[in-house]
Amino acid sequence: MLFDEVTLRKLNQLALVASRIRAGAIKGERRSTRRGLSVEFADYRNYAPGDDLRRLDWNLYARLERPFIKLMEEEEDLAVHILIDASNSMDWGAGDTHKFNYALRLAAATGAIALGSGDLLTTALLADGRVPAQYGPARGSPHLLPFFSFLEGQTPSGQTALVSGLNAYQYSHHRPGMIFLISDLLTAQDWMASLSPYLAQGNEIILLHLLAPDEIDPPLTGDLRLIDCESNLAQEVSLDSNLRQLYTQRLAGWRESIRQNCAKKGVRYQYLNTAHPWDKFVLLDLRRAGIVK
Repeated sequence: MLFDEVTLRKLNQLALVASRIRAGAIKGERRSTRRGLSVEFADYRNYAPGDDLRRLDWNLYARLERPFIKLMEEEEDLAVHILIDASNSMDWGAGDTHKFNYALRLAAATGAIALGSGDLLTTALLADGRVPAQYGPARGSPHLLPFFSFLEGQTPSGQTALVSGLNAYQYSHHRPGMIFLISDLLTAQDWMASLSPYLAQGNEIILLHLLAPDEIDPPLTGDLRLIDCESNLAQEVSLDSNLRQLYTQRLAGWRESIRQNCAKKGVRYQYLNTAHPWDKFVLLDLRRAGIVK
């Protein structure tokens, strides 16, 4: 089980908060947690799989030969995309600090909040420059258990290749909304540039950057042969206190550069040591950050 019933009940009391105006959605902030049909028409957006066919505007479809959904004044229209780095580098960490398992719990919690609020959820894995597995689009609590089963059946494999993976997902999904990208970002690629098309579409991006405790403070010393878990390239090192200090400094500098680049682009950056309890992060830290309420 990804988490217990008590945690699920707590998640069901939360809702995701989109702070930016999104193309295709009602202008302004989400107004309530109510769902259903309203009597006052507000706008149109493109049809997405999983939408209620009763709200298709058939007259508009006959004229334009494209399906559009009618949005109502009190309706909250939010698409939620959860993108999980499923590369081999995520297969690291012991017990509860294992990065991929931690990422799955974050995805499960975020998805549970979205489904419980009636948002349109799509979850995809990114690895080897493609999307090897996807769940959704789906809307509503009946999808909760199938969504959990989908996550529990996933394992990490292949290389990170975030650039081509993000591009592959962007080409096939055109509905803007909130995007949660969960990754350790251990790649030499310029993945930040791949977020620009998402931002241009009006998406709000939340980057959840995961590192395991022994990546932050490696419990190693002496003469070592390190092997990259994705490329299998080996590197001989002699790890002493000076090299450990240099590693710590460069790791901090790398994280700070990511934070600054995210701030410039308007990406909401959240750094996570997987020793930090994931449920506290979702229930407390994301609430303080204004991402959930």
